[in-house]
Amino acid sequence: MATPKIIQPLVFEPLFMERVWGGRRLESLYGKKLPSAALIGESWEIVDRPEAQSVVHEGPLRGATLHQLWCKHREAIFGKVADRPRFPILAKLLDAQENLSVQVHPPKAIAKKLKGESKSELWYVANAAPKARIYAGFKKGATRENFTKALEQGKVEKHLHALEVKSGDAIFLPSGRMHALGAGNVIVEIQENSDTTYRIYDWDRAKKRRAPRQMHIDEAMQCVDFSDVEPHLLQPKGERLVRNELFEIEKWDLREDREIAKLGRFAIGVCISGELECAGRKFKPGEFFLVPAELEKRRVKPLGEDVSLLRVMLPES
Repeated sequence: MATPKIIQPLVFEPLFMERVWGGRRLESLYGKKLPSAALIGESWEIVDRPEAQSVVHEGPLRGATLHQLWCKHREAIFGKVADRPRFPILAKLLDAQENLSVQVHPPKAIAKKLKGESKSELWYVANAAPKARIYAGFKKGATRENFTKALEQGKVEKHLHALEVKSGDAIFLPSGRMHALGAGNVIVEIQENSDTTYRIYDWDRAKKRRAPRQMHIDEAMQCVDFSDVEPHLLQPKGERLVRNELFEIEKWDLREDREIAKLGRFAIGVCISGELECAGRKFKPGEFFLVPAELEKRRVKPLGEDVSLLRVMLPES
């Protein structure tokens, strides 16, 4: 099928997910049109899942799903990339007004055994309340034995490694790392295309007259890396936040026009602060866009001061 001429980046309609720990800050911070009265925890911005599909919002491909683009227009939109059944990146915004459950995602070998999907992810803190935290890995002295006992006693928190965060901080969460997003954080999440999560602990929400949520203790304990002690936030040297076999993510402070990627490669942009323009389309904080591989006008331009973005790409094969 021929791909129509594309003259601007692709913008997708967000999918809003109601969560017990969510809130309304995606509306107040970014102007997202949230369902009325709902506690929205996640906005799935770019997704190709059997149960959830991004749909192009405007332009000649309006109404097409991300999966249709991946299957029918792959080289024009994404360039020469490895053949996979689905687009391999899932991009979200999260609004945590309460702590998320303590959880883990399975490494590849264990995921196959448990009939799930591996999931590594990066969290970029877009907005943080004073003393907001991220929980990642274990405190020194934690073992499988004493952690199991703490689970039985409901005293999990004493073994969790907590990191106080501020806007602009980031952390990489490889599969196998126990973690939880703390209350007061709004983050950008860039992850493998997976939705396999095993909950370990839910902060005794059920004791606070909240509906209990399913735990996955047996599965989680097969996945948790007990050697993961007191991991650090990312300390980038230059623009790169992370580069691995899954994705490349950079944080740009945009002071002048820049080509977001060379012709023939696609890139995802996420406006973090200020306002920017690409091929005549303007983007404000909290807005995601995909620059197709064949788009000729691919420079991003700052409109004013203090303009920043995340650039997300697949590694070159």
